[in-house]
Amino acid sequence: MPDPTTDPAALMAFVIGLQDSQGSPRRQLTWRVGDALRAVIEQLVSTTASDEELTRVAEKLETIEAVLSEYPHGRSYEGVSEASTRTQPSRRSATPNESTDHSDFSPIMGQANPLAPPLRLGYHNGVVTGEVICGSAYEGPPGHVHGGIIAALFDELLGATQVLSGTPGMTGKLEINYRAPVPLHSPLRFTGRLVTVEGRKIFTEGTLHAGETLCAEATGLFISIDFEKLARMVAERDG
Repeated sequence: MPDPTTDPAALMAFVIGLQDSQGSPRRQLTWRVGDALRAVIEQLVSTTASDEELTRVAEKLETIEAVLSEYPHGRSYEGVSEASTRTQPSRRSATPNESTDHSDFSPIMGQANPLAPPLRLGYHNGVVTGEVICGSAYEGPPGHVHGGIIAALFDELLGATQVLSGTPGMTGKLEINYRAPVPLHSPLRFTGRLVTVEGRKIFTEGTLHAGETLCAEATGLFISIDFEKLARMVAERDG
């Protein structure tokens, strides 16, 4: 088996594979909770429920928040919540009450994060793909996805794409050309490609289609980072 610490393609497969690994029963429970909260958000942004019903909903949600607030907070995992920096297998196992996997909590691709659509990544023959359906919570123009959400999706996709360089880093510059409105509640397809590497600079490009319609194009410049420095940042965060 290729070593994901030295083979860029194997590294890409490793990063994407994190989304599909079922993991522990606890991990599956966090997915279930995330999916439920995501569905609540989707209903809330366009509900016609009465004031009385909304009062009851708010009281129930406040009760749930109170239960969760009784427990200690904070996560320990390798890297940060970006596909671009989740590039090494975890060096330790999660305790029964946590996950070491960033991809669960990413605001873009995390199934356990109700803010995420979430974006699903794939990889084939040097092309990174992303599939997502954006619901009403992501609306900008009437019936269409907010441009800022599109930018965030491109940042995550191209952030994963630059892993193919073998020396991934952080976003330095992201440019997007919006070609057509992006519909809500429709399958969206992203593609990302590594263009070239010049020293610490990693150049990528991507597209977004809704069906056969080209909706947006993007270019991303990423700057390779010192992973020893990143490790120190993780250590400082986790205490």
